[in-house]
Amino acid sequence: MSIEINEKEQLFALHTPETSYVVGIADGLYAGHVYYGKRLRHASGAYLMRTGQHPFIPSALKREKGTFMSVFPFAYPTQGVGDYRTPALQVRNSRGMRGCELHYTGYRIDAGKPALEGLPATFAKEGEASTLTLFLADEVIGLEAELRFTCFEDLDAITRSVVLKNTSGEPLYLEKVLSFSMETDNAEHFELLSLSGTWARERNIIRSRLDRGIYSVGSVRGESSQQENPFTALVSPDCCEDRGIALGVHFVYSGNFIAEAEITENDMVRLNMGIHPGGFSWKLEPGASFTAPEVVSVYSCEGLGKMSRTFHDLYREHLIRSPWLKRERPILINNWEATYFNFNTEKLISIAREAKKCGIEMLVMDDGWFGRRDSDASSLGDWFVNEEKLPGGLKVLADRVNEIGLKFGIWMEPEMVSPDSELYRAHPDWAIRQPGRDPVQFREQYVLDITRREVRDYVYEQVSSILKSANIAYVKWDMNRYLADMGSLGLDADRQGEQMHRYTLAVYELQERMLAEFPDLLLENCSSGGARFDPGMLYYSPQIWCSDDMDVAERLFIQEGTALCYPLSCIGAHVGASPNHTTGRVAPFITRGHAALSGTFGYELDVTKLSEEEKALIPGQCADYHRFHHLAADGDYYRVASYRENREYDAWMSVSKDKREALVTFIQVLNRPNFRSYRIFLKGLDPEAVYRLEESGSDGGSLKLSGDRIPGDVLMYGGLLIPRLPGDLKSRLIYLVKE
Repeated sequence: MSIEINEKEQLFALHTPETSYVVGIADGLYAGHVYYGKRLRHASGAYLMRTGQHPFIPSALKREKGTFMSVFPFAYPTQGVGDYRTPALQVRNSRGMRGCELHYTGYRIDAGKPALEGLPATFAKEGEASTLTLFLADEVIGLEAELRFTCFEDLDAITRSVVLKNTSGEPLYLEKVLSFSMETDNAEHFELLSLSGTWARERNIIRSRLDRGIYSVGSVRGESSQQENPFTALVSPDCCEDRGIALGVHFVYSGNFIAEAEITENDMVRLNMGIHPGGFSWKLEPGASFTAPEVVSVYSCEGLGKMSRTFHDLYREHLIRSPWLKRERPILINNWEATYFNFNTEKLISIAREAKKCGIEMLVMDDGWFGRRDSDASSLGDWFVNEEKLPGGLKVLADRVNEIGLKFGIWMEPEMVSPDSELYRAHPDWAIRQPGRDPVQFREQYVLDITRREVRDYVYEQVSSILKSANIAYVKWDMNRYLADMGSLGLDADRQGEQMHRYTLAVYELQERMLAEFPDLLLENCSSGGARFDPGMLYYSPQIWCSDDMDVAERLFIQEGTALCYPLSCIGAHVGASPNHTTGRVAPFITRGHAALSGTFGYELDVTKLSEEEKALIPGQCADYHRFHHLAADGDYYRVASYRENREYDAWMSVSKDKREALVTFIQVLNRPNFRSYRIFLKGLDPEAVYRLEESGSDGGSLKLSGDRIPGDVLMYGGLLIPRLPGDLKSRLIYLVKE
């Protein structure tokens, strides 16, 4: 077991292979953060809480308790009793008073990792993890808190979650419940790294210098959002891919969130993460409990690359449950950018026939197959087949696609309703809205109040009946708008602040029910592209649509930021049309394929309209996916170069765990005259081995033996030379295998 107790100093240390996380108890009452960093030999360092210095602990100097409360590095800080820094917990009692002071009452250590009721969370098999629970209580208001810390035996990751219980005889109102908090000296002069963007520009890497005050990123849109991702990291100024400190925290949640970093008057940094308090409140009845979602933390002193690989391994081994995790997923073609709403059975069959000839394995029918859906102005909620487009319904179409030799999948948006729909006309009260106010529309649609049981059950029955009606192997579950006008007819006035969180829980319940009934279904989550790209969704779907923008140049930014903490195998990436439908940019078909290969891989275009030269390239791209999928799915990801930084070219690689083979992707975004070849330094190889190289030719086509045999240490320390390619947006693949 990797949890150590120092009874004398009242310290608890969670040890991972290379890191330690230490919390301690000061004055027998206050749980404090002691240390998080390189692995320690023993649980020690209580002096780091500075309880032997002014203002001293309250039992030694009661008259200065307020000063103590304002500087002590609380493991779970509260509000209203002298700590003026940003809190993790705010509570209001039935008399309207805000204040909470949690005192330590005991601990428990368990082998394994408990589940979180109704919430996605990491999991562990026997012998893979240990969990420390610290018990705290405020006897004045009658609140108990369980702080749960889990460490993994094989990974440098710590998870934290919180369970609160009302032990009083009156309701308590939770106004802020975060899941993670730690406070440490700002000796490294940390910067804050976040993943920010907007539609079609999701998860761009942003670094900001921290100074006095509070810095935060978050979402109040009802989902994790395109604007911010529920990830942030404290990084040292020298932090890059291979060196420097990176302390990343990631919220396993798909709704509103906040991450806060505060530099205090004493040059400490407090880092918090959890459910966004904006608009949030939770009525906690006597005897009831509230479970906050989980936060995963990873500490690396070997830069961002080591942090990324730890997150990747953790999610692949301890978060994604789908049976598709280790399988090669079918190469799909989606008809959205091929046809938009203008299709019928024969058009889809023509795409399927041509796709089959090229080696594609699944046809996915996107929006427009139900109700009277000829545009985005109607029919959401009317989940019955439009037989004018699809005579005979889904079964007839699915059977014909299966006869061609392809699997069949569909798009759905179950959480939404159109004002122009039979469902809305029958149940206008089922849409989220505030009485007397016209609800805000996005994309001419409203949101169903799935926090209500009758609405949620109706939605599920619609989804289930569709999946039972035909041989459907894949579902793309979309959500194309944010939440607004929050108000629920199913909640009392003093519970309206619960709606956002209850909505997220309802999404989880719906997808859990669906996967329980259809366990072999391949589910891909989506939200206007990548607005629900978060660890919570990975618990239900092994892949998430990364962005509606398939432009190669933009995807380099998007996929670099996404891969910072998400495995390549979960990144929804397709070969799109050219000119690109979002940017109008023209890119070679080969380069579009190479960019998508480090993801789930598929096509989003009309294959019947491609030139013969382009169609001839698809079988090779499909073969490359099958040949190299295991490297993206199971290998270690290394960022070799960044177009975001050098504004000229991009390069990354996936290396098998045994270092026997690797695949390098190189994309020259901009060519320059009078420059020599590029020199890139490969990573993660065996320095004592010799590697045989295969590489795509000067046109970027199929891989061929180059005849080169180069030692691993030369490739990593001396570098690999790549000739400049004629034109912009040109690419090459290089495959390395041990001799």
